[in-house]
Amino acid sequence: MFLEPFVVHLINLKVFVEDMKKYIFLAIAALTLLPSCKEQKENNVIIAPKQAENKPAGTIVMQDLNSSNEVQWMGKTYRILVERKADKSLPQPEPEPGRKAYDNSISLRIVRPDGSTFFNKTFKKQDFTSYLDEKTIRSGVLLGVVLDRAEGDNLIFAVSVGSPDALSDEFIPMILTVNRMGNISIKRDNTMDTAATPGDEEDDGV
Repeated sequence: MFLEPFVVHLINLKVFVEDMKKYIFLAIAALTLLPSCKEQKENNVIIAPKQAENKPAGTIVMQDLNSSNEVQWMGKTYRILVERKADKSLPQPEPEPGRKAYDNSISLRIVRPDGSTFFNKTFKKQDFTSYLDEKTIRSGVLLGVVLDRAEGDNLIFAVSVGSPDALSDEFIPMILTVNRMGNISIKRDNTMDTAATPGDEEDDGV
């Protein structure tokens, strides 16, 4: 009878210890799960990338070009050599608001059958300003000088001045004629005109 209260106390203490073990286990398990829940919650957060600042683009530069063609003219074979290159010494037009471009210079050389030079001249946009409107003078570049055909005593070339954007169709076409004496004349090509232009259509001998 004397030991009975003591034994009961030990039994209660053992139960208490077992219960505490359960509580400690549950607490540890809960603490272990907390980071996973936090990580899962963070994974659901969408972080939008910071938009890049719109920086002004650089000066537009068209690709340099070289071409060589042969043409039958006045019973002989002549060679036509054309070279286009960006000319940084020229005034820079502004084809886009706040963005400028390097204008081009284009050299045209006509070579006789014996290899001697019949005609050699470097053209710039300034050579054609009489046939351009103010917008094209301000924003356009010299795009090309291309052989069209031989016709009688003349070699006919197509000239264009306009936007340096390859996807743009904004340009003013002109006709450059070189005669058998090496003299040139220029006029607007109204059959291919794609922009509002001045009304001067007279030939201009140079």
